[in-house]
Amino acid sequence: MRILIEDERTAEKDEFRYEGGLVSFVEYLNRNLSALHDPILIEGEKSDVQVEVAIQYNDTFKEKLYSFANNINTIEGGFHLSGFKGALTRSLNTYASSGNLPKNKQSVKISGDDVREGLTAIVSVKVMDPQFEGQTKTKLGNSEVKGIVESLVNEKLSFFLEENPSVAKKILMKAVDAARARDAAKRARELARKKGTLMDSTLPGKLAECQFADPKERELFLVEGDSAGGSAKQGRDRRFQAILPLKGKILNVEKARFDKILRSDEIKNIFTVLGTGAGKEEYDIDRIRYHKVVIMTDADVDGSHIRTLLLTFFYRQMPDLITRGYLYIAQPPLFRVGKGKSGIYLKDEAEYRDYLVRRVCEQKDVYICGSDTPLGDDQLYTFLKDLSDYYNAVDRLERKEYDINLLIMLIRADLRDKFFLQSRDNMASLKNLLDQAGYVTGEMEYSSELDIYEMDVMEGQRSENAALTSMDKVILRVGKSLISTSDYKIMLRNFDKIQEMNLPPFKVLPTGTTEKEVLCEDTSTFFHYIMGEAKKGISIQRYKGLGEMNPDQLWETTMDPEKRVMLQVQIEDAEKADDIFTLLMGEEVEPRRNFIQTNALEVSSLDY
Repeated sequence: MRILIEDERTAEKDEFRYEGGLVSFVEYLNRNLSALHDPILIEGEKSDVQVEVAIQYNDTFKEKLYSFANNINTIEGGFHLSGFKGALTRSLNTYASSGNLPKNKQSVKISGDDVREGLTAIVSVKVMDPQFEGQTKTKLGNSEVKGIVESLVNEKLSFFLEENPSVAKKILMKAVDAARARDAAKRARELARKKGTLMDSTLPGKLAECQFADPKERELFLVEGDSAGGSAKQGRDRRFQAILPLKGKILNVEKARFDKILRSDEIKNIFTVLGTGAGKEEYDIDRIRYHKVVIMTDADVDGSHIRTLLLTFFYRQMPDLITRGYLYIAQPPLFRVGKGKSGIYLKDEAEYRDYLVRRVCEQKDVYICGSDTPLGDDQLYTFLKDLSDYYNAVDRLERKEYDINLLIMLIRADLRDKFFLQSRDNMASLKNLLDQAGYVTGEMEYSSELDIYEMDVMEGQRSENAALTSMDKVILRVGKSLISTSDYKIMLRNFDKIQEMNLPPFKVLPTGTTEKEVLCEDTSTFFHYIMGEAKKGISIQRYKGLGEMNPDQLWETTMDPEKRVMLQVQIEDAEKADDIFTLLMGEEVEPRRNFIQTNALEVSSLDY
């Protein structure tokens, strides 16, 4: 089966077809990871039950197991998955005990968890009369399937290990390392208990505990740095709000085994304070001491990185914290505007721009195109809001070194979507228009895959006979990537919106007077003048970090349940979430570099 999905507005196209079946599936799941070997495929049929299994190990420390019964994703597992796990553990232990381990490692006991570390596997069975259990019917209940899967996988995997000793050695060494790490983690837990530093009644000294005892009423704020922690401790309501300052950036758990995680002081403090226990043997979400765990970091790049590291930790080590709705992200304001006690707090750049627009609408009358009647309040607000969005997109595009005059020419030529690029006549007319304006254009290139024409616009000069004499670099690719660029789409959309009132000259007067008239001959001059007027007479404070806020300001804006805004962390798509954490926080550099290069131009919130 082949599925093709196409967005005709942007020429985005995705094709879903995997001729390799389950082998392609595991390769896809491991695409951003370092695989230790080629996929192992096991197929067979017994007692009218068809079994197909694909196995591939990677160098990470987590397992990915997916099971299917009659093409139904059995997310709760069932007997086919139990049979596979049992066979995998027995096959590898049997192979290891047959003298295939070095003498210094033969004493290591390998458990089921050890052999599944770094495993990606798909188990698919076809059953004549499937029986499903559970509320969602996603757990296979045919008990006879367990023995069939177990015997088939055990037989064929054992044969594969004997025939491929180099691959078998890599898998066994991975399992042995996991077993040793598990023992090390166990010793680390026991040592930490003896020292009273983990899962003990002794809480970290820097924790500012709250007074209420009921976890449902208690909140824990994880705060970046001692400075912000000090403000939070002074500003909190100590009855139900606890504060735990974190020192710097915590360990990236995506790249660490559990024994290394337990050696991190900051992570041990989080485990201890939450009271859930650490690791599969001890972790119990029902023992948690707070039903609101709030990540509160600065509104800068470092703060975003710390927040991402914490989200990675909770997603990998305490996923129940998210699924139960206990994890939140604080939303401290970015701006404070106004004078003295009359100042107000604004969450972000968008709220700040909207505040300025509303303020200047109350202060100024604007006349367009020589009219004797000023624009109404609603008309002026809409016009200035659209102008604000338009010039904000223009500013971002200029910072990315786009030629704004060139983009305006493309917008006026009606370059909006894929349908324009599909027309050779449209592109030929655009090429002629750009040539006449002094730009240097390359040849039109047809993409049969996308069914569009594209062309480059370059730096250079033409001689009198219109021949290209120099060509330094491409300044713009007119094609799919441009019409998919978010800021170009914003600029295009708001360019259309402002046309009705974009009629220079603009006359600006203080509301209710006929004095101090200012005449602006073009739209850009008018917008920047009036936004400058909006900032007059008020103080504008932009907060770089939480530590810049006084305790009462931090309480009023970010911690007061009556006024604060918090984001609740939820998992909408578990597969996508797993993929993005692996991509952004994992060991492999190349997929991350490709992601950054592909999406760099779409970044809208970055410190400049």
